[in-house]
Amino acid sequence: MTNAENLVQDIETLGERLAVAKQSITKRFIGQERVVDLTLSALLCGGHALLIGLPGLGKTRLVETVSTVMGLDGNRIQFTPDLMPADILGSEVLEKKKGGDREFRFIEGPVFCQLLMADEINRASPRTQSALLQAMQEKRVTIAGEERALGVPFHVLATQNPLEQEGTYPLPEAQLDRFLVQIDVEYPSRDVEREILIATTGVEETEATAVFDTNELLAAQTLLRRMPVGETVVELILDLVRAFRPDEPDAPESVRDSVAWGPGPRAAQALMLMTRAQALLDGRLSPSPDDVVAMARPVLTHRMALSFGARARGENLTNLIDQVSKSLMASQVAA
Repeated sequence: MTNAENLVQDIETLGERLAVAKQSITKRFIGQERVVDLTLSALLCGGHALLIGLPGLGKTRLVETVSTVMGLDGNRIQFTPDLMPADILGSEVLEKKKGGDREFRFIEGPVFCQLLMADEINRASPRTQSALLQAMQEKRVTIAGEERALGVPFHVLATQNPLEQEGTYPLPEAQLDRFLVQIDVEYPSRDVEREILIATTGVEETEATAVFDTNELLAAQTLLRRMPVGETVVELILDLVRAFRPDEPDAPESVRDSVAWGPGPRAAQALMLMTRAQALLDGRLSPSPDDVVAMARPVLTHRMALSFGARARGENLTNLIDQVSKSLMASQVAA
C-alpha cells in the first residue's frame, strides 16, 4: 500500500472515530453541533478556544464532557478579581525535613494539566491573565527562574460572559490572538430547549465515555497536519486574511472604512488548520473553499477591531466578515 493510500485510510478511520466522539458529546451537550464541531476542531488543531455565551448555556458542561470523551486530564479555574498568578501556576513552599534541614518544594497549580477550563477569564486582573500567556504559547511556564513543562497535549478552553462588564478586565489583543477560535454559544431553539429540559431533569443523565486517549489525540493532531490542502484553498485563506488589513492596497472599501486593525499571520495559520479539521469532521479528505468561509468568523472575529466611526454607525464584525469572505469566494469562482 502506498503512502497516499495509507494517508487516505488513516484519515477515513480518524473521521469515523471523531463521529463517535461527537455523538457522545452531543448526548450531553444537546443541540449545539456547531459549537461541538468548533471545540473539537480546536483540540484537533492543538489550539485553544474562547467560549463566549451567557451563564447557563452549558459551557462548563461542554468542557467537562469534551475532557472525558477525548481522554484528557482536566482542571478548572474560576477566575475572580482576587485571583493571583500563583493560584494558577503554583508556588514554592519552604518545608522542614526530619533532620532539621529546610528546602523549597514546588506545589503545582491547576495549569499543570492537559485541558484547562478558565471560567470567566475576564474577571481576573491583567496581571493574573498574563500568567497564561506563556503557557498558551509555549506549553510551559517559568517559575522562580525554572522552566516547567505543562501537560502534553495542553489546551485552554476559556469562557466569557458577553454582557457582564462590571468588575471585568477585557483581554488584551496579544492574549486574544493566542486563542485559535472564538466560539459563540447562543440560546437553543424551542425544540432543543425542550429536549434539554427532559434530558436533564430526570433521575438519570447520560454519562460521557472516553473515545480517545492522549496518544490517540496526539496522533490525530499529527495526521491533521498531513492532510493535503489545494492551492485554491491556500490562496483564498491568504486573500481573506489580507483583505481585513485596512492598510493593504487591495483591501475592500468596506474594510478601509470600518476596520481599525486587522489580523496577523497567526490568523492564516489558524484558518489553514481549522479548515482541515472541519473537513475531517465532515468525513472529507481535504478542505474546500466553503470550509474557509465557514471558519472565517470564529477565526477572525477576535483578531480585529472596528474603528470608532464603524461602532458609532452600529456596524458589527460578523456581518462584515461574512460579506467579505463570501465576496472573495465568489470572485475566485468567477475567475
